[in-house]
Amino acid sequence: MSPPRAKRLLAEAANCDPAAIADDAAIGSFESWDSLAHLRLVLALEERIGRQLDPDESVRIETLSDIAALLAANE
Repeated sequence: MSPPRAKRLLAEAANCDPAAIADDAAIGSFESWDSLAHLRLVLALEERIGRQLDPDESVRIETLSDIAALLAANE
């Protein structure tokens, strides 16, 4: 999945405009990416890839690049 799609997925989870998310976004780098947004992101990722993430995978998602890589690995 392309980085723009990963950015849109994160924006939906964080309830913000994708334009507000920097390409190098990381947890805590913008106010909307809090613990609740992270939970929504994990659930959206699981739905998108069709399987449950294990706890280690969930906590390793720290950047927009991590989201894009996870999606690409599960396409």
